[in-house]
Amino acid sequence: MIKQLLLAPGPTPVPARVRLAMAQPMFHHRTPQFSALFAEVRDGLRQLFQTEEDVLVLASSGTGAMEAAVVNCFAPGDEVVVVNGGKFGERWIKLATTFGLTPIEIRVEWGRAVRVDQVAEALDAHPRARGVLVQGSETSTTAVHPIEQLAAVTRRRDTLLVVDGITAVGVYDLPMDRWGVDVLITGSQKALMLPPGLGLIALSQRAWARVEKVPQPRYYFDLTRERTNQAKNTTAYTPAISLVIGLHEALTMMREEGLANVFARHARLAAATRAAAAALELRLVAPDNPSPAVTGLYVPDAIDGSKLFAYLRDKMRVVFAGGQDHLKGKIVRIAHLGYMGAFDTITAVAALEMALRHFGHAVELGRGVGAAEAELLSALPG
Repeated sequence: MIKQLLLAPGPTPVPARVRLAMAQPMFHHRTPQFSALFAEVRDGLRQLFQTEEDVLVLASSGTGAMEAAVVNCFAPGDEVVVVNGGKFGERWIKLATTFGLTPIEIRVEWGRAVRVDQVAEALDAHPRARGVLVQGSETSTTAVHPIEQLAAVTRRRDTLLVVDGITAVGVYDLPMDRWGVDVLITGSQKALMLPPGLGLIALSQRAWARVEKVPQPRYYFDLTRERTNQAKNTTAYTPAISLVIGLHEALTMMREEGLANVFARHARLAAATRAAAAALELRLVAPDNPSPAVTGLYVPDAIDGSKLFAYLRDKMRVVFAGGQDHLKGKIVRIAHLGYMGAFDTITAVAALEMALRHFGHAVELGRGVGAAEAELLSALPG
């Protein structure tokens, strides 16, 4: 097999027209040419985040934007409530600890969503808590957290809601301003259909007021400096020029499709994948609150999931993601975010069926594919 199919939840496939845009000759970032393009990017990002605020573009991974949120919005000694329901919840803990914050941890079973009352109770018990740090979509467990309801809790307090939306923004409806999210983050290599290298972050007026009071040292991730510069359609430091050009094209593609249609497509692909899982009698990792970005499935007990994952990747040339920590070797994760369509999902299910059969699982070939096709059929053009 000579063609590889990338179905991991990041990096995700890059469309040809985005690759071609990034391949154009390099130009300087301190020019009217770049400023004109950057102005259009900034407008497109506001539409994507559904905010009137600035969405800042950083030359970093999504983790860089997470760090920027911590160092700009909180001071050493500040208490923050952290929802820890997976590897990226753990990352919030590590970032908070690194910069001298005091994390109040809410442990959530992997694959489950935090309950709103858990967060409210933690804030009642720690009234000095300055923030709630949470994932929109916890990529490692394929679960989503109730961001709209959590925002309703934090809006009543002097507590910022900081959301890692790295596999949420551009996947499902997450209107920053309308819900009252204070900090929203994403990265380029997910729904935005780009290579890794851009971190994107937006702050509410409440969050900017907090930034002005925080004495935490910062240099490269000084969001005040970036906000001042990006308001002039430039950047404080050298930007990832080719990625910004690609971002312009990706945002154009999303605008052409229509944001509501983008969300509906992700939901449809996720529903088809879950229908296939049910037909194949494979358990969902997140049965009650599955993410539209990626579906996690437990592999049959008799199969080593790490070997299944490697076989799919190396022999079948289909790249899923495996499990992490205690889920390593027990699950596979199939992405359906970004540059994905119906036939990517059908191919993914077919590949999974074939791999399960290879490892001796009694799977009826085509059963999952048929269930996915039935789910997708209603959305095809008439």
